[in-house]
Amino acid sequence: MSDALIVISLLLVAAAATAAVLVRDPARQALVLSVLGLTLAVLFTVLQAPDVALSQLAVGSALTPLLVLLSVRKIRRKSRAGQQEEERG
Repeated sequence: MSDALIVISLLLVAAAATAAVLVRDPARQALVLSVLGLTLAVLFTVLQAPDVALSQLAVGSALTPLLVLLSVRKIRRKSRAGQQEEERG
């Protein structure tokens, strides 16, 4: 039974990682990265590493996507401000 759970978890991680690579929009990519973090946390739990799973939940599925979203937001704001200055200019 545990071998089947490991295989299923590995397949979910592979699917989430492939989706993260294929998505082009950075905001959506951050959300898919969060899903990847959740699937990795499930894999670590199945592999009986709960401490690593908790760390993965905190960093991989919460903090990293949040930082990516905040960075994308800041970059988009700066590009909008630059476009508005060019239009005035």
